[in-house]
Amino acid sequence: MEILDVFIVGGGPIGLACGIECEKAGLNYIIVEKGVLTNSLFNYPLNMTFFSTSEKLEMGGIPFMSIAHKPTRTEALEYYRRVAKTWKLKINLYEEVKTVSKAEGVFEITTSKIKYHTKNIILSTGFYDLPNLMKVPGEDLPKVTHYYKEPWPYIGQKIVVVGGANSAVDVALETWRKGAEVTMVLKDEGIDSNVKYWVKPDIENRIKEGSIKAFTHSTVKEIRERDVVLNTPDGEVIVENDFVLAMTGYRPNFALLDQLGVELSLDEKRQPCYDQTNQESNVHGVYLAGVVCGGLNTREFFIENSIVHAEHIVKDIVGKK
Repeated sequence: MEILDVFIVGGGPIGLACGIECEKAGLNYIIVEKGVLTNSLFNYPLNMTFFSTSEKLEMGGIPFMSIAHKPTRTEALEYYRRVAKTWKLKINLYEEVKTVSKAEGVFEITTSKIKYHTKNIILSTGFYDLPNLMKVPGEDLPKVTHYYKEPWPYIGQKIVVVGGANSAVDVALETWRKGAEVTMVLKDEGIDSNVKYWVKPDIENRIKEGSIKAFTHSTVKEIRERDVVLNTPDGEVIVENDFVLAMTGYRPNFALLDQLGVELSLDEKRQPCYDQTNQESNVHGVYLAGVVCGGLNTREFFIENSIVHAEHIVKDIVGKK
């Protein structure tokens, strides 16, 4: 029975960074990704531009060249493909982790294809695969989506965009500019203060002039075939509607954390327990890297400030051998 040194769950940028550090250290490892390479980035909107500059997203000594100061989704997908190819990283794609157990210091991992045994696990699962549901009647209707690719399907349609952060703002502006009638549902006073600085004035001016309608301090009560019922400060409001784009954020894979026995904080963040010096969780041999470290607080960790997790983790694993 082969026992790996490291099993990396997630083939996103941080998972690749962990793979690079394993290569440097000569460890026997595998990266397993349930979708395409950098699956989360692949699911981003087609025209998305990163908040970070390209040099802050670099890893493995490979320069990240982009046409503009801030790279696009397509440029990032190509860059991380080259990273994986250049370092000859050991990656299995379209393979999902199903169950994890531990006996006598060795983890047994069952995926959709095979079983593995490993001394250490690195969870770099991100959070973009599991949307935060609104939990309202009608959320399962075909016209409702928690993901957005491009504006073309919404030409001439009545769109309700739920949320006020970057994703929601991008959706509202793009669909409106292609001819959609856009209504935003904002739970707070207005657009999120952390929205990209070059976009925030645009959306605020569109709302102010009435081009995009916005209900503040409001929530969705019910989604129906031809309309949406909102809870607003003035009572219930019914909005005619063809599509609902719920940009309500995403969450980590808590089910996998639970299987491994990783403890979570009891506050609203639901943050996993880990040592910030080496990224090891309360479970010996289970390490956390990237956005998963923040729990429900998905705005604390990004690619640029999580790449260093890989070095800390592998340094700790090598030190224990």
